[in-house]
Amino acid sequence: MLDRIKASLPSLAPAEQRVGKLVLLDPRAFANLPVTELADRAHVSKPTVVRFCRSVGYDGLSDFKLKLAGSVSEGVPFIHRSVDADDKTSDVAVKVIDNTVAAFLKYRNDASFSALDQCANLLALTHKTGKRIEFYGVGNSGIVAQDAQHKFFRLGVNAIAYSDGHMQVMSASMLGKGDCVVVISNSGRTRDLMDACDIARKRGATTIVITASGSPLATAGQIHLSADHPEGYDRYSPMVSRLLHLLIIDILATTVALRIGESLQPGLRDMKNNLRSKRYT
Repeated sequence: MLDRIKASLPSLAPAEQRVGKLVLLDPRAFANLPVTELADRAHVSKPTVVRFCRSVGYDGLSDFKLKLAGSVSEGVPFIHRSVDADDKTSDVAVKVIDNTVAAFLKYRNDASFSALDQCANLLALTHKTGKRIEFYGVGNSGIVAQDAQHKFFRLGVNAIAYSDGHMQVMSASMLGKGDCVVVISNSGRTRDLMDACDIARKRGATTIVITASGSPLATAGQIHLSADHPEGYDRYSPMVSRLLHLLIIDILATTVALRIGESLQPGLRDMKNNLRSKRYT
């Protein structure tokens, strides 16, 4: 988080830069001081402190301070450790686990909860109105899309997943106002996904993209849920990115289930009872 603030400083207004430098000087104090004291120390107005928090990608001062406190107290740096050809199995296991844990903690500190909340509300509304939710992804992201479809259809949502580019374009062409598309991509540069997202948006569907910041796909949808990590997508099979995408889907599915409420329970109980015959006692 501190690296992100440091990298953002040159692009900020001079007053906001003073706030950023105050954060970097003593992050623990910044997380605990009231806004009046912070403004006085940085020689800026109170609204400038809030603007700084939003400029560096957070929902406001409270959101910024909460995540800053978590980042400082954890002491878990996000250092991606690449797997080497001569690594032992124990080395590989430690690196994969450390990379995953660090990515999850970084996401917890960096995620825009307002964007997640907005997406959950839109997905719940799509279910309420009986419209469609479609998940698009290719390659590893196609598998995540299938997992998303599995989680949402259990909630009684009219959901489907497509991992074929032609099917995505054809299905997007049949969507309309009130429908919702969730596009999942590690690189954010897959042409088929860009085409399908563009078509769905022109048809009036709500478009949500789960992908890396700064990618072409990140600006193609109406709502962007960032999934940032240092893992290269051109070496081995993506691991951290896939797990990060699955985590975001789990957050959305759980939040949508809470939005739907108690009406879900009878159907889930029936489903569980009907599956009992498929298992050995």
